[in-house]
Amino acid sequence: MNKVSQAPPRVQRVSTDNAPKATRASIIGGLVGVFIELYDNAVYGFVAGTLAVVFFPSDAPTTSVLLTFLAFAIPFFFRPLGAAVAGSWGDRIGRKRVLLVLITMMSLSTALVGFLPSYAVAGVWAPIALVLLRFIQGFSMGGEPGNGNSFLAEHAGEGRRGRVVSYANAATFIAMLLGTLFAALLTAVLSSSSMETWGWRLPFLLALPLGVVGLTIRRMADESPEFAEAEKEGRVTGSPLREALASRETRRAMGTTIVLPLLNSSGYFILFIYMPSFMKDEMHFSALEGLLVTAIMLAVGTFAVLYAGRLSDRVGRKRMLSTSAFTMVVIGFPCYWLLTRGSFATATVGAVLMSLCFAGTNGVMQVTLAELFPTRVRTVAYGVGYNLGTAVFGGAAPLLVAALIAATGSTWIPAIYLVLTSAVAGVAALRIHETAFEPLKR
Repeated sequence: MNKVSQAPPRVQRVSTDNAPKATRASIIGGLVGVFIELYDNAVYGFVAGTLAVVFFPSDAPTTSVLLTFLAFAIPFFFRPLGAAVAGSWGDRIGRKRVLLVLITMMSLSTALVGFLPSYAVAGVWAPIALVLLRFIQGFSMGGEPGNGNSFLAEHAGEGRRGRVVSYANAATFIAMLLGTLFAALLTAVLSSSSMETWGWRLPFLLALPLGVVGLTIRRMADESPEFAEAEKEGRVTGSPLREALASRETRRAMGTTIVLPLLNSSGYFILFIYMPSFMKDEMHFSALEGLLVTAIMLAVGTFAVLYAGRLSDRVGRKRMLSTSAFTMVVIGFPCYWLLTRGSFATATVGAVLMSLCFAGTNGVMQVTLAELFPTRVRTVAYGVGYNLGTAVFGGAAPLLVAALIAATGSTWIPAIYLVLTSAVAGVAALRIHETAFEPLKR
């Protein structure tokens, strides 16, 4: 086992400047899908307050918000199903074909949300239609991480997997930043009535042209060289999920994919999805101020995840993950205290510091999970484990936190949740085997 205190072995570096165009197209194709997945998912959180009025009208605003976040959370429990089905397809027929199907499903289901009638027009059928479309989103989102990040890691080459997969992590930040800025722009220029009547639809409708662009780029990509080699050598299995579950080593690795990303899951949904609503409803900032704080966090995080991925190729995944998690444990409460001061400036400082800790985990997490599994079961084993943890600790986080705040009256619930999940993730990071300096498992 490699120890992080030892000098890492020398590995071959591959220059992206001299990479074949097909390889660059493949990498960009992988990034586009991740970008659209996170944009589509983030938009829901950014306009959650408006959706609460449009689809779940109630005399009690807290009830409307809880119902909105319930609609946000339910599809996450379909993500493991999407991971199992799409991951099995990816391990059997190849990553590229599955990624084309997933980006089509995600883009269409998100765009259709923008065409839905309101509760005032369609009654109870409006929220039912919203939840059904969220189910489709959940299925496609479940299949994306295992297929998309495995696709990138397998294209990256030795010595730069952290760097290449971190591009996807940066794409998630840029996607969320685009959604935040779009929502902030709409909030700034539209009245509340206009936002509730038609303005909320625009971010969802943007998913359609984004999907067309993403589908076009993905069609230009090459199949993963690791999968192509496995297929040529007859190492592709007909039952990837069954084989993954039959192996004790793989089952243990799947357990790691549930626990290790705890900070990644809780941090994403607390800091970037729930934060705008929390700052407005609990901290009494304006809606625009909440969105701007989130936008600043995302802008800083974009560069931080790129640096984290590149650095992990030099110092290892284990060191990066454990350091980020335990740093969040230390600074979580002080930074959160800054959020509660009622000052935009201090709130921004606290949020940015937490965003940097999150970026240290986020920039390294996906490549680490891809490196845990052999090619023949990588997408399904990675996808199922990761999405189980994301569903429980991430997708349900806004609902859980909002419910606990309503029940206890304590606005410190998000900080407690972040610190606890960070502590567990840090311990899990200390127990993993270092994978940065080894070839991908075959």
